[in-house]
Amino acid sequence: MKIVTADQMRSIEDRSEAMGVSKDALMERAGLETARYMRRVCAPLFGVPIVVLVGPGNNGGDGLVVARHLHRWGARVSVYICRDRRTPDPKLDIVNELEISVIAASDDEGLMLFRELLSMAHVVVDSVLGIGRLRPLEGTVRDILLMLAEARAAKPDMTVLAVDVPSGMDGDSGDADAACPAVDITLAMGYPKVGHYAYDAEARIGKLDVVEIGLPDGVDDDVPLSLMTDANIRPMLPLRPSDAHKGSFGRTMVVAGSLNYIGAAYLAGSAATRAGSGLVTIALPASIQMAVAGKATEPTYLPLAESSPGVALPSSAGDVLGALGDYSGLLIGCGLGQAADMQGLVETVLYSGEKLPPTVVDADGLNTLAHTPHWWERFPDTAILTPHPGEMARLTGMSTGEVQADRIGIAVESAALWNKVVVLKGAHTVVAYPDGRAMLSPFANPGLATAGTGDVLAGSIAGLLSQGVQMEEAAALGVYLHGMVGESVRGRLGDTGMVASDLLPELPLAIRSLGEGDGG
Repeated sequence: MKIVTADQMRSIEDRSEAMGVSKDALMERAGLETARYMRRVCAPLFGVPIVVLVGPGNNGGDGLVVARHLHRWGARVSVYICRDRRTPDPKLDIVNELEISVIAASDDEGLMLFRELLSMAHVVVDSVLGIGRLRPLEGTVRDILLMLAEARAAKPDMTVLAVDVPSGMDGDSGDADAACPAVDITLAMGYPKVGHYAYDAEARIGKLDVVEIGLPDGVDDDVPLSLMTDANIRPMLPLRPSDAHKGSFGRTMVVAGSLNYIGAAYLAGSAATRAGSGLVTIALPASIQMAVAGKATEPTYLPLAESSPGVALPSSAGDVLGALGDYSGLLIGCGLGQAADMQGLVETVLYSGEKLPPTVVDADGLNTLAHTPHWWERFPDTAILTPHPGEMARLTGMSTGEVQADRIGIAVESAALWNKVVVLKGAHTVVAYPDGRAMLSPFANPGLATAGTGDVLAGSIAGLLSQGVQMEEAAALGVYLHGMVGESVRGRLGDTGMVASDLLPELPLAIRSLGEGDGG
């Protein structure tokens, strides 16, 4: 499923019309499918008081179509015109012919009738303003939306549904006017919009669903941003033939861990194993080997010579590089710390000029890159980088706030500049590719905001790479499985108290579920 900007949506509608499906037909279908959605989710509708807030543009036209279908199905519909519409107005004419109650704000002194409608309403449909660029809300429309917000707060049993976006929210940036109401459900017309996945949009849009509006096939082929779904991620799963042996599923080298971050090596190495890698070797400072091996019994180990307890010598990179010829995937960085010698180890491996196996760079590997100006020129190989927003800020020279304000744009620009696959972690993780395409995770799980879950993600991706999954697909598949696993654990434990090791035994279950068509 594609995710679009406002301009892209307008272009798609133009293309649709050129292919024989008119904008009026799209509006009719959008209104019908929205009404059908409400009949499923808000049932029963017969006799239920519903207020449809209508604006002056196409979003308001969608609302008028919704109103007439709900009326025909027995709901007590009232249409409230928040701002006068242009004439002639065929959609409003049909509503009037059906003798649906229509009230215009311009005729409602002090908005008293609107206040009365809100006091009786069980459902309110917000179709006032659409996905266009945000302008400050003013005058009557602002007053109406503020009253709606007050009514929703006072009546917790009232459902507010927004058509495409809550009025006053920018469909591209997710920025919102102070008067923009929080809603219970946002129904995206045709496609989710980029702004739906903005850093702080979720609290405003509520549950996000998408309704089909009858667009012809192929109208979105040039849209570079996609939403991860079972359907587009499942084909990325590696095959597991019945006559396979451990050598069939690759070998993963994980360079991780230090005195203060022993768990990172355990989590990353175990995740690569759980993701299906045939053999995993953890290269780590020699003095912490026994501690990690006590937790992770399946991997083999490459102990590295140390300059101090838990800190590997830069020269030990030679041992890593010497062994890599036998490996089909490399992960470097988890829990290495930022001691100068550990940074030297990372630099020696990544800047060696030797041909590396498909590589994932995470955590302190990324922090080491950030110390080198134009590091991507010294590390030209295609690789997967898995930064959280703070690490992305260091890599780009931006602030964390700047990264969070334009997660998709910055990830896409950076992937192109660096010639790397960028996995920008966080709510709705972004996977950006060097050619300008990107995929967005549907998952936003606060339970994953805990130490070590990033190590599990990095290890999972490395384990998939080792099995021969192509780099672009391994990144997306790893992110999606990680999200599925997080949802599964969240379902059992809730948002609080989830720890990274809870994810490990769930990984094979998620792989099986996705492969069988039962994924999230």
